[in-house]
Amino acid sequence: MAHVARDKKKLLARVRRIAGQVNALEKALQAGTDCADVLVQIAAAKGAMHALMMEVMAGHLAEHVAAEPREARRVAEAAAVVDLLRRYSR
Repeated sequence: MAHVARDKKKLLARVRRIAGQVNALEKALQAGTDCADVLVQIAAAKGAMHALMMEVMAGHLAEHVAAEPREARRVAEAAAVVDLLRRYSR
């Protein structure tokens, strides 16, 4: 996954922000924060994870599906993405 290695710094920054959001969520739950505020924090963390997934997936599609010269490999990579999306959407 060349795109993950190439974008490592940016992706790790996203992961660290997500970790911060999850830590804030844990603290909010420990502190007994109002459920509406907890729900906002959960939604923010979920959105950040979704954005990370979309960024990695876009790189994967560009490099391992669209730019793949071998048809059999391109078909296999596309099928793997479809399988991932099926599992993700549950």
